[in-house]
Amino acid sequence: MPNMNKIWLSSPHMGGGEQKYIKKAFQGNWISTIGPNLNGFEKDLEIYLGEQKKVAALSSGTAAIHLALLLSGVTKGDDVICQSFTFSASANPIVYQGATPVFVDSEQDTWNMCPIQLEKTIKDRVAKGKKPKAIIVVHLYGMPAKIEEIVTIAKKYEVKLIEDAAEALGSTYKGRQCGTFGDYGVLSFNGNKIITTSGGGALICGSQEDKDRAVFLASQAKEKAVHYQHKVIGYNYGLSNIGAGIGRGQMEVLDKHIQLRKDNNTFYRELFDNVNGVSVFREPNAVFSSNHWLSCILISEEITGFSKEKLRLSLLADNIESRPLWKPMHLQPVFKSLEFYNNGFSGRLFTSGLCLPSGSNLNGSEKQRIKESLRKVLH
Repeated sequence: MPNMNKIWLSSPHMGGGEQKYIKKAFQGNWISTIGPNLNGFEKDLEIYLGEQKKVAALSSGTAAIHLALLLSGVTKGDDVICQSFTFSASANPIVYQGATPVFVDSEQDTWNMCPIQLEKTIKDRVAKGKKPKAIIVVHLYGMPAKIEEIVTIAKKYEVKLIEDAAEALGSTYKGRQCGTFGDYGVLSFNGNKIITTSGGGALICGSQEDKDRAVFLASQAKEKAVHYQHKVIGYNYGLSNIGAGIGRGQMEVLDKHIQLRKDNNTFYRELFDNVNGVSVFREPNAVFSSNHWLSCILISEEITGFSKEKLRLSLLADNIESRPLWKPMHLQPVFKSLEFYNNGFSGRLFTSGLCLPSGSNLNGSEKQRIKESLRKVLH
């Protein structure tokens, strides 16, 4: 195969309407962390999510997790339960607060936090006099977690629930948007997500009061005074009005981009349909609806005769990006000393899983290149 342009795992995909919002921002000189685009973007998200939620647009999904922990009352010395199989941004803000992550393994249907392990963990922590202050569950790769079961457990033990839906905008469980089930929800608009604001995120709140508090903390906690007055520590977590303008344009094509990602997943399912030892990650049943932010496969090397790394390197030789599944937090050197409630599943996912190119801007000729490249290893 000749040397061609790189096929990325998931690159930004503009819809064409972003420029009009950016132009208005320049015309009105709203080049700041306040302005009409910010207000409009937050309202667009609130309408899309429903459930009478309030949304604060922020500089990143990580910032949103940090603020969710603050609003949940997490402080130094607290335990926070976190899904181990995730990106480090889910866990890092726990440490920002001086709290301790307690990692929980995943279940095989959704690859997300195992409700059985979660309840075992809470019971064990309570027995040790360390009742967790919050739970961070992740809807990984766009796949909804078993969120009803997790909500029930969180309420039973009166623990705050934070939904990391950074990868799951547009994914639903029983028709309800991910990010709207917990006490707080988190979205990301990084360049590789379903929609982007060129970096950015959002905190989903259940009340205007919580949103107002989040915005206050995100803007350096400035008190209402003529001079600069601060009673608590604040943060510089605001999203720019320019970035929010990109987000407004992206919201116009969100549903289209989701469908294109779903089409990519169908493409891979058909491609691997008759390949023994390779399975494509998909919804366990009809109540789960994934946006298929990334399409992933599991490879049983003892059946296929090739490893995920051999497949990754073969694709790379054809200038096609793929990536191993997230390395679980309990396996990360920075977290190696922390407690992990283990059923062994997430470690197996990391060993055998690969993410394949999944961008909504993946075109027909690029899919053909991927197909031809994969066939070199499959046959």
